[in-house]
Amino acid sequence: MLEVTGLQAWYGQAQALHGVGVRVGEGEVVSLAGRNGAGKTTLVRCLIGLHRQLSGAVTFLGRDVTRMAAHQRARAGMGWVQDDRGIYASLTVEENLVLPPKVADRAWPLERVYEAFPVLAERRKASGTTLSGGEQQMLAIARVLRTGARLLLMDEPSEGLAPVVVARIGAIIREIKADGVGVLLIEQNVKFAATVADRHYLLSQGRIVETLDNSEFQRREGELLKHLGI
Repeated sequence: MLEVTGLQAWYGQAQALHGVGVRVGEGEVVSLAGRNGAGKTTLVRCLIGLHRQLSGAVTFLGRDVTRMAAHQRARAGMGWVQDDRGIYASLTVEENLVLPPKVADRAWPLERVYEAFPVLAERRKASGTTLSGGEQQMLAIARVLRTGARLLLMDEPSEGLAPVVVARIGAIIREIKADGVGVLLIEQNVKFAATVADRHYLLSQGRIVETLDNSEFQRREGELLKHLGI
């Protein structure tokens, strides 16, 4: 579904990514772990088309999208759940949900969204400014699912949230995985990543230093926590 090869990125003369390679298959959840400043956010911005000073190749659904604009990637089925959630504060929950265009028949109808996120159904008429952090995160995820995206790029979805909300997000990730949606999960919460991901990439100083299956990732949890500085 997604294949990244030899990706290099710069900010002016400073190189942020060094030959990064990442792969996500259909119905596969892959996590990307690394310390702050390791290059995770730069990689995501390269994938969604917001960072243009780069070389290498990004292939999505068999199509080279390396030089494609961000809105074209979104229409092709690439969805981004950003770390700041990007909720439109002046709009209601339901207005946020119906705003983005559908890009595929797999788009979730409102009924399925409200079944998966009952709190959003309860607060459908509430404005974005009144939502808690957990409610905003659920809305950000639901809004992307409403588009019918084939691949979700999720940037720190569990950060700062109560365990019950994190567990609900994990359940949704497993549900969309079963639907064949691919997920690239940028996540420092090792315990959470281990509950949802099939494989894990470790990023350090702009380089992929290890690729682990989930059993190995779980076995080395203590070591990884030290690596991530948590």
